Amino acid sequence: MKIGFIGLGIMGKPMAKNLLKAGYDLIVADKFAPAAVEEVAACGATAGASNMDVGAQSDIVITMVPNSPEVKEALFGEDGAAKTMKKGTVVLDCSSINPIASREIAAELEKLGVEMLDAPVSGGEPKAIDGTLAFMVGGKQEIFDRCKDILGSMGSSVVRCGDIGAGNVTKLCNQIIVAVNIAGLAEAMQMGQMCGVEPQKIFDAIKGGLAGSTVMNAKAPMMMDQNFKPGFRINLHIKDLNNVVDAAKTVDAPIPLTQSVLEMMKILHRDGDGACDHSALLKYYQKLTGEVLHH
Repeated sequence: MKIGFIGLGIMGKPMAKNLLKAGYDLIVADKFAPAAVEEVAACGATAGASNMDVGAQSDIVITMVPNSPEVKEALFGEDGAAKTMKKGTVVLDCSSINPIASREIAAELEKLGVEMLDAPVSGGEPKAIDGTLAFMVGGKQEIFDRCKDILGSMGSSVVRCGDIGAGNVTKLCNQIIVAVNIAGLAEAMQMGQMCGVEPQKIFDAIKGGLAGSTVMNAKAPMMMDQNFKPGFRINLHIKDLNNVVDAAKTVDAPIPLTQSVLEMMKILHRDGDGACDHSALLKYYQKLTGEVLHH
């Protein structure tokens, strides 16, 4: 079995390397990141000449690109991998996109005799590197069963959430919780410091209680260090929350907290901070108060 991998960005590159470590035969392509293609090829992958080349040679094709248009381009564009896929190929789209788009893409692939799972991830770059991502998967049970071990080589949690699109619905839920959690953490740490308590003491006291979380453990130290090197960029979180807004509209779901955090992120984007890690939501409060969080 040969696996194709399209999209070797912050997340895709370490995910591809973990597939190699697990012993899979891998062919990779990313016209926007030729250096990453060379790096993964140096680890044992085949460098595909194009997306079509990947499609022609692969039994499973994994896509890991920013959003719905990029997934459609990778599969159906001028150099689309789907043009050369044989019947029975399976597409695992690990991108975080609108679930409606996932269903549209799956329907087009089905016409070609190609199956699909939407399998977005959570965990950011650190968990992509150490192979402990959480996969939220939508699609047929039998296709999930065939592909679960492949996903498991890149993650520590692989859960089928329902039919096609269910993975991305679940990922949108995840992104709501992460965004609101980070914003609440930034708000609390900033207020605590302004009230005269050291942020490190706040973190140490809270992290073992009910308010403690994976988000707090990962993002509080970054905030105190003023380290906003991206594990997950604000611009990408804006994309995800815009997809939340679109999905919520279709079912008339109330999302007031999401809307508030989305506006905060949009302000940071306009201020030039869109490429920062989403922990840079702290900057929203620092700009309002003129006070920088410290240890």
